[in-house]
Amino acid sequence: MRAVGVGDDLARPLFDDLAREYGTRYGGTPEQVREELLRYPAEEFTAPGGILLLLLERGAAVAGGAYRRYDGTTAELKRIWTHPAHRRRGLARQVLAELERRAVGAGYARLFLTTGPRQPEARHLYLRTGFRPLFDVSADPETIGPLAFEKDL
Repeated sequence: MRAVGVGDDLARPLFDDLAREYGTRYGGTPEQVREELLRYPAEEFTAPGGILLLLLERGAAVAGGAYRRYDGTTAELKRIWTHPAHRRRGLARQVLAELERRAVGAGYARLFLTTGPRQPEARHLYLRTGFRPLFDVSADPETIGPLAFEKDL
């Protein structure tokens, strides 16, 4: 696991793949989606308030995720990602566990995140890892919009 900057070359696969995936699921060109992914200032994902972590295998990013300050006691998780060739190996769980550990170390007491309604894999991951849904889980996700979750640390 390595902390990197948003502009680090090691992070490029994360942003490129998320741009393709979100564009496919929600519409928009990879360039448009990439612009949205990079809308937050890079310094929000650096210590002490934030971090961008990559799980490396043979020197290449295979999974990653980030958090940034949401409020005085809450970190907001962002950009949770696993390379398509490495899915179903539990790597996202490893990334989440490390982000949680580091958020505690940074003084956060709570995590918050949103995911899209067309990302059932993410929804299931968060439910399986102890996040509380802040929406009606029996409702059609498409009628809700972003699906919000929280977790006390």
